[in-house]
Amino acid sequence: MVRIKSIRAKIGKLKIIWSRELPTAPSSVTVIKDSAHRYFLSFVVEIQPEILPKTDNSIGIDLGIKTFATLSNGDKIDAPKPLKKRIKKYRKLSKSLSKKTIGSKRYEKARLRIARFHAKLKDTLDRFST
Repeated sequence: MVRIKSIRAKIGKLKIIWSRELPTAPSSVTVIKDSAHRYFLSFVVEIQPEILPKTDNSIGIDLGIKTFATLSNGDKIDAPKPLKKRIKKYRKLSKSLSKKTIGSKRYEKARLRIARFHAKLKDTLDRFST
């Protein structure tokens, strides 16, 4: 397995927290910065596709709003409600942002707080759905 301890980009030295091992050496790396000022590295690696054995078992999945997913065998998976639990905090952060002068340092701090809040919420939903 390939291990890279850190990467020097135009922004400086980045400490990497690995989500998984790289199967081969990367051919290129893309550095992405989101609105919450977090950096993500996207590696391009070349691998051989894995052929899975054929089975007769198949199931249909219907994604919805009230239930996260309904399976063709009748099972229902409830939708997560992380925003409902955090709606009070979101309102407070949004109200705080609206009272700031646009372009000020405090406005940028409040905007970053909301961006981090959304990023954390999106991460929660992504982990649930994958």
